[in-house]
Parts: sequence; C-alpha cells; structure tokens
Amino acid sequence: MKIIELRSEHQIIAEWITNGARILDLGCGNGAFLAALQNEKEVTGYGIEIDPDNIVDCISKNVKVIQANLDEGLSGFDANSFDYVVMTQTIQAMRFPHKVINEMLRIGTEVIVTFPNLGHWKHRFKLLKGNIPVTAPLPNSWFETPNIHICTIGDFEKLCKSLGINILERAILDSTHRPVKTMKIFPNLFGEVAIYRTCKASFKPKT
Repeated sequence: MKIIELRSEHQIIAEWITNGARILDLGCGNGAFLAALQNEKEVTGYGIEIDPDNIVDCISKNVKVIQANLDEGLSGFDANSFDYVVMTQTIQAMRFPHKVINEMLRIGTEVIVTFPNLGHWKHRFKLLKGNIPVTAPLPNSWFETPNIHICTIGDFEKLCKSLGINILERAILDSTHRPVKTMKIFPNLFGEVAIYRTCKASFKPKT
C-alpha cells in the first residue's frame, strides 16, 4: 500500500513492515512517518527524539514519543520488545554505530536502517580533489556536520558480516530517494542513499 504523504525512502520501509506490528522509530523527527504507519498499517509503538520542537509535533500527531539521547543507549527497553526498530538517516551520527545496531537487534526482531553512501562517485571525486564531500545526502561542511561515522555500502555490509547480522533486503536510491538502474549493477558507486532490512542470525525473516 502506497502512503501518499511519505517520501520514497519511507515508502520502501513501510512496504517491509507488516500490519499491526510493534515499532520503535529512533530519531523519529516530527513523527510523520510513525503517524502514517499508525493510520495506514495500524502499527503500535513509540518514537524516540531529542529535539523539543519535534516532540511537540509528535504529540500533536498522536505519536507516543520519548525524549532521549540515543548515544546513551536503549537499556530502558526489554529484549524482543518490538517487531521492528527503525533508524533513518541517523546511524552515521552515532558515537558508536555498531553498539547501537546491536542494541537495536536486542530489542527488535528486525532492524531497518538508512544512511548516506560515502562511496558514491560524487563523493569520491570530491575526495580526490582534496575536499570533504558536500552533497544533497551530506549537506553540511566538515566543521558543522552531525555525521561523525559516515560509511560506504561496502563498509556497512562488512560490519553486518562481522556482527553476525543477516541482511534480508536492501534498496539503493539516488539523492531524490528514487531507484536508478545503474545502482543494481554498481550500488556502491552510484547509490546515494542505502536502506537495509536486517535481523540476527537466530531470527527467521517475516513474510
């Protein structure tokens, strides 16, 4: 089911989520994505957000939200509390991304993350010229960026392998969050945004 008000990145994630699922949306922003899932797929769950203005927006949308700093961990949640734990465009801003991913897998059956791909050809070209990339997926200058652990698609997949994480599905998009044919052949070169659906090796994927 296509949810009209969502951008393509969130549309793909919504297609992976089953009706009535329990969701935790980390860095949920203004709550628009979780609100759409509640309305269209009858999910239940929470958002976690640190920005006070975004929290007010979440409440206005009837989204249950918890104010918290994700770098301080998810110890307040029991193991296997959620069907899906989602983090969009935030993992690269974490101090210890691998620890966050492991915590997400502890409390959720499946984990869905999205991040900008540093391996895109535009980024490589800027690095060859001696500059830190500033592009649509990475719009901030090096001295003001919140992204402290940016990676490539290849880096992320190596991390999953080292942590024993199963990759169930992935989608590779351009800067406008749409798929392009060349990304199927050379995802690490032409993909600007990566979306991964993952689970622990001990879990069976949902169908």
